[in-house]
Amino acid sequence: MAQKYDVIIIGAGPAGMAAATYASRANLSVLMIDKGIYGGQMNDTAEVENYPGFDSILGNELAEKMYASSTRFGAEYVFGEVENVIDHGASKLVVTDDEQYETKVVVVASGATHRHLSVPGEEEYAGRGVSYCAVCDGAFFKGEQVTVIGGGDSAIEEATYLANLAKQVTIVHRRDTLRASKIAQKRAFDKANIDFSWNKETKEILGDGEKVTGIRVFDKDKQEESIIKSDGVFIYVGITPNTQGLEKLGILDDKGWVLTDENMQTKVNGVFAVGDVRKPSIRQIASAVGDGAVAGKLLFDYIQTLTDSQVKA
Repeated sequence: MAQKYDVIIIGAGPAGMAAATYASRANLSVLMIDKGIYGGQMNDTAEVENYPGFDSILGNELAEKMYASSTRFGAEYVFGEVENVIDHGASKLVVTDDEQYETKVVVVASGATHRHLSVPGEEEYAGRGVSYCAVCDGAFFKGEQVTVIGGGDSAIEEATYLANLAKQVTIVHRRDTLRASKIAQKRAFDKANIDFSWNKETKEILGDGEKVTGIRVFDKDKQEESIIKSDGVFIYVGITPNTQGLEKLGILDDKGWVLTDENMQTKVNGVFAVGDVRKPSIRQIASAVGDGAVAGKLLFDYIQTLTDSQVKA
């Protein structure tokens, strides 16, 4: 028999934990399900300097504080990978790899995953010079030399942002033309401290054991390898929403992002989405928490509506 909850939150990153805090404070029974450790990508962030209330805080420390808040009023947390969500109108069935749960509300807070280069040094220096977010980590590289890997909108826009902080930005791209929009390209080309390294394939991220020192690239034109010195490496080779198991609900766009309105509601009654998994998301901790707060408040109103209709029936 399926365990029953008022609210099930898929994901326990900042958005999911914020939603859990609000929902559990309203005396609703709440379960967070995550296939990894609570905190999500915060655990891979060495320092967070742009979250209100803290001058600087370690990513995993902020995750611990948010988790303590989110479970303070009774919200539960379990490991599990969601395989399917079935809409039965007033109730939903959430199926994981080893359990089933019945709930009135589902909050999708499963986030998104940055695609990795899968080269030596990338994992070793994650949070020590390797980053996937210029807005999060750019301030650590003021006056230094950084490299951006990629050629799409995200790579070029973030390189332009970094150019306002770093001494020099080198964009490394495996082709000889960019995929970014023309306006994004123009802004990058107009920056005096941005240069381009074309037709280069990144082979390895180098470091001194403590931090990044550069990257080793293969020049496809010259058929030779070389070293690009760098204090930081920002990787933008794509991002994938974590929406496996949600395909049958009809709430995803053609690339797998969850579509919501400004109230975090999808087109399926009782299904909300918050944080990085939403299509219109700026992918910041503060914005994710804001999404979770909105959903946490409005899902209570939705459940009250369900209760009132059942009483009248």
